Amino acid sequence: MGHFQSYLRDFSILNPSSDIPQPQAIILGRERYHELNGILVFFANTIDPSQDYSQAITCFHEHGTSDKRYEGGKSIAMDKLKKYDYLLLSGTKNKKRLLDTGVEREPSSLVETGCLRFDDYLDGKYTADEAAQVLKIRDRSRKNILYAPTWKFGNGTFKEYASYLIDQLSEEYNLILRPHYHDRRYGAFLYWWSRLKGKKHVYFSKPQDVLQHDTYSAFALSDLMISDISSVIYEYLITRKPIILIENDFKERHEMPRELDIVPHVDLFKKGGDLRGLISKNLENVERDQPKYKELLDTCFYKTEGGAVAYLSDFLNQLREKNK
Repeated sequence: MGHFQSYLRDFSILNPSSDIPQPQAIILGRERYHELNGILVFFANTIDPSQDYSQAITCFHEHGTSDKRYEGGKSIAMDKLKKYDYLLLSGTKNKKRLLDTGVEREPSSLVETGCLRFDDYLDGKYTADEAAQVLKIRDRSRKNILYAPTWKFGNGTFKEYASYLIDQLSEEYNLILRPHYHDRRYGAFLYWWSRLKGKKHVYFSKPQDVLQHDTYSAFALSDLMISDISSVIYEYLITRKPIILIENDFKERHEMPRELDIVPHVDLFKKGGDLRGLISKNLENVERDQPKYKELLDTCFYKTEGGAVAYLSDFLNQLREKNK
């Protein structure tokens, strides 16, 4: 959301003759969203199906592209998806997830925007050097391993595996831990635990500090990512870097064809397996595997060469003009 706001603000400054307004910050409880006029873009599925939004145009763009079912498949999630006037789709995978819910929508209400976050990454706004300075990486000669799992909704692996990864990997690699926002307090505990253990190459990307510790900054710095069922596993494809998934037992997953499912295309680590061996193998085959990741990226997402934010801006401006 912040990146889209930034785009609109910069556009207004660079194009003073445009009548597209600069975004303003309004602090309002979600129970009052229905009171707003204009075009409402939701970046979380928080619309209230029981409320009347007839004085606004409502759009929904997911903040991630995951294999997890919307709100665990609860019926309220389906009611919400039916309520929006438009669904802004990041890609074919996003569309397939929608179809898998059984929610039927008019084709004209499905807008192929692409992943908004890709644009800044493709434009080089995140660099390994800047991220290394923020995290105060001591040894830049080491490979950087990013661990970015999901939280309890998804049976996230952070609490089970974070200390294991610290013990297994920090002697050879820089290990960057990026817990889900809801696991950030356990991340703070691990920070002190790792210091007491004398681990010198463990770093923490803080999910609560989105200005300096953006997920995509960690993407830029990393050489390989370890995760589970987090939505970042699909967004990480934009880097064309190796991915290893930790096996987890979350059941509420969408049914996906092979070409839209990352699991068959990457190595899966199971408890008791040779994690360091998997990492070594993947780092040795980066160039070989890049076409595989690029193909999966292009299959799952629209506009993988950039332009998603501009496309959405144009679409919303057309809506605005049409409904003046």
